[in-house]
Amino acid sequence: MAEFKSDIQIARAAKKKPIMEIGAKLGIPSEHLLPYGHDKAKVSAEFIKSVQGNKDGKLILVTAINPTPAGEGKTTTTVGLGDGLNRIGKKAVVCIREASLGPNFGIKGGAAGGGYAQVVPMEDMNLHFTGDFHAITTAHNLLSALIDNHIYWGNELGIDTRRVAWRRVMDMNDRALRQIVCSLGGAANGFPREAGFDITVASEVMAILCLATDLKDLERRLGDIIIGYRRDKSPVFARDLKADGAMAVLLKDAIQPNLVQTLENNPAFVHGGPFANIAHGCNSVVATTTALKIADYVVTEAGFGADLGAEKFFDIKCRKAGLKPAAAVIVATVRALKMNGGVKKDDLGQENVDAVLKGCPNLGRHIENVKQFGVPVVVAINHFGTDTDAEIEAVRAYVKEQGTDAILCRHWAEGSAGIEDLAHKVVELAESGQAQFAPLYPDEMKLFDKIDTIVKRIYRGSEAVADKSVRDQLHQWEAQGYGNLPVCMAKTQYSFSTDSNLRGAPTGHVVPIREVRLSAGAGFVVAICGEIMTMPGLPKSPSSERIFLNEEGQIEGLF
Repeated sequence: MAEFKSDIQIARAAKKKPIMEIGAKLGIPSEHLLPYGHDKAKVSAEFIKSVQGNKDGKLILVTAINPTPAGEGKTTTTVGLGDGLNRIGKKAVVCIREASLGPNFGIKGGAAGGGYAQVVPMEDMNLHFTGDFHAITTAHNLLSALIDNHIYWGNELGIDTRRVAWRRVMDMNDRALRQIVCSLGGAANGFPREAGFDITVASEVMAILCLATDLKDLERRLGDIIIGYRRDKSPVFARDLKADGAMAVLLKDAIQPNLVQTLENNPAFVHGGPFANIAHGCNSVVATTTALKIADYVVTEAGFGADLGAEKFFDIKCRKAGLKPAAAVIVATVRALKMNGGVKKDDLGQENVDAVLKGCPNLGRHIENVKQFGVPVVVAINHFGTDTDAEIEAVRAYVKEQGTDAILCRHWAEGSAGIEDLAHKVVELAESGQAQFAPLYPDEMKLFDKIDTIVKRIYRGSEAVADKSVRDQLHQWEAQGYGNLPVCMAKTQYSFSTDSNLRGAPTGHVVPIREVRLSAGAGFVVAICGEIMTMPGLPKSPSSERIFLNEEGQIEGLF
């Protein structure tokens, strides 16, 4: 039966169409597709420019409850819904993020969906793909090299080597590189200083690529990056090092969206992949806005649960790109709700309606939060074989009390046929004109008040608290002209609070702001709540131990 096939077995059996045929579905002429093999291509800047006068399609956000080890299936639902909309006669495109190599070889796995709701070529997408992440890594590290080179040759800009804020990056989990000392080995190698590595998806260059509207905007934003400070604490920018031009050159192909296809040969843009807590966690603005110009429906996702992903999608991406979502889907599973209700992972296979109902307030909170942005909501119950009718009915009844619908979706096992009901409901909501989208706070609100607004209205905490040094830093940025930027909350994804073990829908908790960082190029202020890891480590038994080439030279172990 289909259920017993692994994701990679299903993907390998896919009957893919040549990428030129997929482009033709969207009206993209073959000369405007830059092929990477037969099944993936980049869309040219010329084509993107040519469709800017087109009317926009409807934008649908897929988000989720807080993630649990039980799994929610947000990307799978995003892909399934795209297929479902095409199945009922709508011209739909899926827009998702690219996968990072680090989690692939670590613990999380890939980012191409699952079961019969996948984007292919799955192996390429989860490995080197079209080289975008390598280009971002190289551009980021070029700037790192230029900083140390400038200091070596006399430091004309007066960079305080104790205040270099720009770290290095690589697209792999490696805890040994979190904190390093560089330039050791004597005078020939420069001046020793403390430094470190982040994973590529945490790079500000990644966030910039995903928020830039075109190459010119990309170069401007790269120039705006603050690499460090002088002794008087005045900022030093990447453009002061004349780095912006060369960095843009390295990214000239990476900024072009990647076109691939779903298992059902429907178009998908897979482009960009910023961290969902240190950055905004959405695919690129270029991909999303291009898709809206050439399709009736665009289905996209945001990172982690709706408290992080949807909030940043609305308050950062939609605000900056002028996007107006027509509807939102919140993905939940009976298993994850039971876990929110206190059931241990090993016991999730047993029916427990009480635990489902105990976990439902987490879902209810997300429904309320998304509605605060003026976007109509539907819940997708991502079906698992262990779900019982009573458990599913309990979720449906609870969601009905919240004033919306919960629809059972079987896309993992059945593809688009298993998600038709959700597709019809999404069309109904999107066409209803109910959406009155507005961000949570105005641009002109003070930076700390923006943080406090998110804490109170989205996390339902009592207040945000911060030391005087943090508040003084925010005031200083306001005085320098950065006060109108949105804030990007860097917080655990597992809870509405900063305690990752506090599941459900807690209220009244205090959210401490440990540190704030200015991402001047990306165009947001990062508020760090608790410990946030920007360079993950590998688990005791990493996924890489089970990834290999079989006798036919095919990849095994990716998921």
